[in-house]
Amino acid sequence: MPRSIAAFAGHAAAAATAAGMIAFPLARPGGELRRHLSSVVVSGLATTTTFATAGRWGWARGAIGGVVVSVATSTVERVGTATGLPFGRYRYTGRLQPEVAGVPVIVPLAWWSMAVPAREAAHAALGRRSTRLGRVVLGAVALTAWDLFLDPQMTAEGFWRWARDGRYRGIPVTNFGGWVLTGAAVMAALEALLPPVEPDRALVGEYAAMGLMETVGFAAFFRDRLVAVVGGVAMLPLAALAVAGVVRSGDG
Repeated sequence: MPRSIAAFAGHAAAAATAAGMIAFPLARPGGELRRHLSSVVVSGLATTTTFATAGRWGWARGAIGGVVVSVATSTVERVGTATGLPFGRYRYTGRLQPEVAGVPVIVPLAWWSMAVPAREAAHAALGRRSTRLGRVVLGAVALTAWDLFLDPQMTAEGFWRWARDGRYRGIPVTNFGGWVLTGAAVMAALEALLPPVEPDRALVGEYAAMGLMETVGFAAFFRDRLVAVVGGVAMLPLAALAVAGVVRSGDG
């Protein structure tokens, strides 16, 4: 596929993702429309990431990266629902379809969709101090920061249930520890599969846009200031550093 067509397709997917995110809070909570919009948003986000990744590393590397991350995280999710490790005890309710081995298909897509943007945001934020270890650690933190928005929203929609209520909108702290551990493993895989070069502007922009839209969405539309503040404080400073890093690298 010519790069210009890939870029157009990526922009179209990003527009569909944004439209789905805008429509989501306007639909009835817990309703069928929100369930379908969740799939639209995650699929659009995953498509945006895939085209941006292919544009930077080529289709072969991008495809391998997408498959490895999706299969690995699907396996972790399957183990998680069976054993409670590493996230804590939870189960999927069956509202998100289709499923493979008890795990909704859009769940590993969600991991993939933000994994590469998180790694690129970490790479850009670190700037000249960017090292493999730094990217793995900060990339895992950047990915987990997104889950501070994702888990409250999806739990509220009844897509999965926790065995015990946690302190953060019913979500246990163990969940975020599991995200950091899984995220670090994903980042380590990306280091091998998609070796870092100059931080990718499109992927950094994707991370920053998600952080901004989620913060505004929770503050203004879901009217959940706690999640807006916690998620915004976690994502937006890192996103700002990443955008500044990309600008500096462009000026250089």
